[in-house]
Amino acid sequence: MALTTYSVSPPILYPDNEVVVSSQLADISTAGSCWAVSPVRGQIVRAYSALHRAISGADATWSLESNNVAVTKSTVTVAYSGSTAGDTDGIAISAANTTGRVNEGDNIEFRSLGESTDAAIVTFSAVIRVG
Repeated sequence: MALTTYSVSPPILYPDNEVVVSSQLADISTAGSCWAVSPVRGQIVRAYSALHRAISGADATWSLESNNVAVTKSTVTVAYSGSTAGDTDGIAISAANTTGRVNEGDNIEFRSLGESTDAAIVTFSAVIRVG
């Protein structure tokens, strides 16, 4: 019997000093916002969205703010073409981006510009690296 070997990539390890906060917006296709509260002091390093149903008509865009200040380079486009429930989109935010710094108790705002059609709930998550 011949021995078969497989090449396996090592898993991507993320630091254990990250926390996730989430919020839900009733309709990504309508301009609006939803908020989460940072439970720690740190840096927003990634953010994600998950659609609960398809959107149509146009792409939807969303971005982040912290304490009413836009987080630089945090705009995400959610494509309407081929969209479906469970579609996820996200962005990595540079640690050098000081607008992504948060303190315990700061608000994190997820802002949708509402360009698409078809009402669709969306869940947002922000990953905060403690420190």
